[in-house]
Amino acid sequence: MNRNAHFPAPTLVSVGDVELEVFEAGRENKGNPIVLCHGWPEHAYSWRHQAPALAAAGYHVIVPNQRGYGNSSRPAAVAEYDIAHLTGDLAALLDHFGYEEATFAGHDWGANVVWSMALLHPGRVTRIINLALPYQPRTPVPWIEFMESVFGPDNYFVHFNRQPGIADAVLDANTGRFLRNLFRKNVPAAPPEPGMMMINLATTTAPAGDPVMSDEDLAVFIASFEASGFTASINWYRNMDRNWRILADVDPIVHQPALMIHGTQDLIPPSETISDFIPHVEMLSLDCGHWIQQEKPEETTRAMLNWLSVRQAA
Repeated sequence: MNRNAHFPAPTLVSVGDVELEVFEAGRENKGNPIVLCHGWPEHAYSWRHQAPALAAAGYHVIVPNQRGYGNSSRPAAVAEYDIAHLTGDLAALLDHFGYEEATFAGHDWGANVVWSMALLHPGRVTRIINLALPYQPRTPVPWIEFMESVFGPDNYFVHFNRQPGIADAVLDANTGRFLRNLFRKNVPAAPPEPGMMMINLATTTAPAGDPVMSDEDLAVFIASFEASGFTASINWYRNMDRNWRILADVDPIVHQPALMIHGTQDLIPPSETISDFIPHVEMLSLDCGHWIQQEKPEETTRAMLNWLSVRQAA
């Protein structure tokens, strides 16, 4: 099958001062929107397995390449990738389609944007399905300082901020190798290697585990980042402390019903305090790693549809 045979063609949508590359399925289901938000370093194509199934189930599926990705705008200023801009893009996307509110689903960084969407634009979010990244309570000190104190200077969040441009150049020079080595499953447990994980992945010739996807699917990701480079997407990380300040005076409770899907082999552990911040959360674990909806596409889709069918909008 051609890699795009079951994934819609994109359109460019103007949202304020940027354009987003948006993939739609199920336009005939106008009035029942679900917005799917990808993670890093990914692409709307990460949702290729779920988009057609959700459309067949009666949803108007809206899958943006968020700012910095694919053929969406890539502003030069780092501050243009803070959480106010990222959630503002999604609110403007709803405006474009004439929707007051929608169900949102996110994976990885996309999950962080969706949690923040519920905090900053609560009236625009009816239900939440998030994968891999649980709700992150605001830390006592800014995020990067906190992460450096816990994980050290080689943690990639810290490295991206403290040594700007270094990792970007390595990833840009090794795009295919980096993505091929990153998108792995069934990775055996092992102690962390010295050095910065993402740079290690971009330079190693012996990746662990098995490929998450076919070479044909991987080619979509590789072509996208070969065209865009990695800096714009990494700039999301360079706003962690700015986001910490933006959320300082915001109600930290997510009031919408939420489904949190976790991979049992993921390095990101489940949150032990999630229900303190999301009173209406349900938890589900799948036997997989980090790339949940691509590693376990049928199980993920079934879980999403089952939960949506019984969990009506708040």
